[in-house]
Amino acid sequence: MSDQLRPRASLRTAVVWEVLKDALERRVKATGRDALDVLDTGGGTGNFAVPVARLGHRVTVVDPSPNALFALERRAAEAGVADRVRGVQGDILGLFDVVERTGYDAVLCHGVLEYVDDPAEGVRNAVDALRPSGALSLLGAGLGGAVLARALAGHFTEARQALTDPTGRWGEGDPVPRRFTADQLAELVSAAGVEVGAVHGVRVFADLVPGVLVDTEPGAMDALLRLEAAVAELPAFHSVATQLHVLGEKRV
Repeated sequence: MSDQLRPRASLRTAVVWEVLKDALERRVKATGRDALDVLDTGGGTGNFAVPVARLGHRVTVVDPSPNALFALERRAAEAGVADRVRGVQGDILGLFDVVERTGYDAVLCHGVLEYVDDPAEGVRNAVDALRPSGALSLLGAGLGGAVLARALAGHFTEARQALTDPTGRWGEGDPVPRRFTADQLAELVSAAGVEVGAVHGVRVFADLVPGVLVDTEPGAMDALLRLEAAVAELPAFHSVATQLHVLGEKRV
């Protein structure tokens, strides 16, 4: 798979990108249109938006950060897709102040729900932006991955705190305001009117493997990527993933 057609081939994006690209291909076939309208909420500097635009789709990025949107504009221009990427300042809770309802074939909501006051409203807005049968790609912080990481680092009290805290935080110094289980994300999506198609565990092993091993051992990166892809859809590994990805289709 060419780097020109996906985000950087990294442990943080590879599994999600493969699933998203397949979902967009299915929407192209279903709609009969080569160019889809895609909304990327919280899309920042374009880690996904620019590669999606390289596939030929029109992408609107909504993000609260002017600096991120400026970087997005520069990145899109450098990639030769400036005419297919539009940045708009805003956030998911005020989404329809800046974009239209039911205007998109696919909506990306990656790394957003952790930071909003009302995740359920955020998901509802993302779904309301979709056309009937549109695809929703949702990526959120996983509770189990944080518990495991704190425990393996020797911070057992913090690990237990994350496990029992209603928001999944391990303490005052935790930079992530909220984490989710796979069931919680699937329930949010289903309640908003989306049929859940698949749930994936993301970065199941990547955050636990020493970076020096991946960087110096020949073939280690490719082998780890293949392992991540192999376990992504297995429910047994969702409970220890750093992130959880839910893919669904808006009910008609």
